[in-house]
Amino acid sequence: MPQGSAPVEGPLSGYRVLEMGSTVAGPFCGRLLADFGAEVIKVEPAGGDPVRTMGKRHHGKSLYAASIFRNKSLICVDLREAEGQEAMRRLAAKCDVVVENFRPGGLEKWGLGYEDLSRINPGLVMVRISGFGQTGPYGQRAGYGVIGEAVSGIRHITGDPDRPPSRVAVSITDYITGLYGAFGAAMALLARGRTGRGQYVDTALYECAFSFMEPHIPAYDKLGVVAMRAGSRLPDSTPNNLFVSRDRQFIHITAMGDATFRRLAGCMGSPGLADDERFRDARDRSSHHEALDDIIAQWAGTLDLADLEARLHEAGVPATRIFTIADIFGDPHYRARGMIARVPDEELGDVAMAAPVPRLSATPGAIRHAGRRVGQDTRRVLHEVAGYTDAELDRLEVAGVILRDTGGAGEEAAAGERGGAA
Repeated sequence: MPQGSAPVEGPLSGYRVLEMGSTVAGPFCGRLLADFGAEVIKVEPAGGDPVRTMGKRHHGKSLYAASIFRNKSLICVDLREAEGQEAMRRLAAKCDVVVENFRPGGLEKWGLGYEDLSRINPGLVMVRISGFGQTGPYGQRAGYGVIGEAVSGIRHITGDPDRPPSRVAVSITDYITGLYGAFGAAMALLARGRTGRGQYVDTALYECAFSFMEPHIPAYDKLGVVAMRAGSRLPDSTPNNLFVSRDRQFIHITAMGDATFRRLAGCMGSPGLADDERFRDARDRSSHHEALDDIIAQWAGTLDLADLEARLHEAGVPATRIFTIADIFGDPHYRARGMIARVPDEELGDVAMAAPVPRLSATPGAIRHAGRRVGQDTRRVLHEVAGYTDAELDRLEVAGVILRDTGGAGEEAAAGERGGAA
């Protein structure tokens, strides 16, 4: 999958998206749509999207933004100004999808809500991302991804049972929600193809995370079981745990299926384990998970990681060391699959980022360019899509309603300009 070159036409080619979302969930939703061919116009305030302040920087540029803003045209418009709001209406009239993650009611105050924009463009699809949804008693609460994670129950079951709830060191709930938002947009566009009408997609952070609690919901309803943190083990799936090799390295082994467990037992030199009444089937193994994990741990501790991993792979038992990001960059499978793309960038030379997924055989996603500077495409987009004249753009720029390309002065320079409210 060549990156940074002219791609095969993506499945979303011909669709135009206006992204008014900020931080992670909204931009990730837009990034997914852009990877598969949609023309995505991202709106930022003069200080830049807050995601530019997250993660590491190189030569004054956000590495995170280089990836999550890739394939997008970046415009800078002050949405607090009436003329900025009018610019959004003119753009929305020419778009298929709007992605936004303002607090419910925020866009309505500016005349930019779904009902307002759908009167201009009846076929418009609006992806509305919020902490708690567009309705309900929590609707006006502030809600970042980690807040949704906590409310969803996911946070409660993450970590070790004898320690406070932990978290994954990435904005995982935002990513889950952005993924659902892109999925919802695609479904709404399919429905529009039949009906000719758009709709809005109500995508709440806590609900998207809650949907991943699937096994625990009926278990509480019927049995009153409150799911709890289980450390590295997956409850009711045994063996499925982390073990330590002789050279003190970690390896995760999962062999919950009967046939797979028999292969593991043979690999361990203890084929009789599969006939032990405690471990004969998956439910028996889960009922006696402590005893079985102890047996596997004793065996794993007699072998160095490389030997242990090789034996398990040869036996067809799912197992792996725990990869660091450094391991990933040196891994032959990642390299063979082209999973780390190197994308040209004006300031960075090139920058590594995850290649588009999933892989479509005929119309794959592609990375056409890295994330650009604040306001780099403002004048071009407003002229070509919204129909503004050069004279109108000059006036809006002087008034501070729009900001043009900062000319490579860096994101710090943009942050000092007049702020917006995207």
